Amino acid sequence: MKNNEKLKKLHGKGKGFIEEFKSFILKGNVMDMAVGVIIGTAFAGIVNALTADVINPLINGIGGAEVGGELKIYGGQVIRYGDFITAVINFLIMAFVLFLILKAVNKLMSIGKKKEEEKEAAEEAQLDKNTQLLEEIRDLLKKQSKTK
Repeated sequence: MKNNEKLKKLHGKGKGFIEEFKSFILKGNVMDMAVGVIIGTAFAGIVNALTADVINPLINGIGGAEVGGELKIYGGQVIRYGDFITAVINFLIMAFVLFLILKAVNKLMSIGKKKEEEKEAAEEAQLDKNTQLLEEIRDLLKKQSKTK
């Protein structure tokens, strides 16, 4: 009997969960994130190609060191320090580009905020002028009523 009661309580609960999941998936933030991941993956391919085909050969040619080097250790195992260095270079390039993109986006957003702030400041100045005029009128009316 207790199991039937539990099942009755659970009946229909999944529909709400599915609806909530659908609304979550269809939100703009999730879609934006998905687009960002796809673009990020494509960008990672570009950065990897830049590192492997341009930066590593430059480092090899200038310093005489091979970025794709290996260090043999016991048991036939190898440490591929060159792959690690390449991954670090890739990370630094991606972090730098991301920094530049975020800096540009923040700059664009601050331009819009500055315009809004300037507009608000102008509105406040206008309100201050109106308040000042109303106070002057009030003071003049008080003076006139006292002289009568």
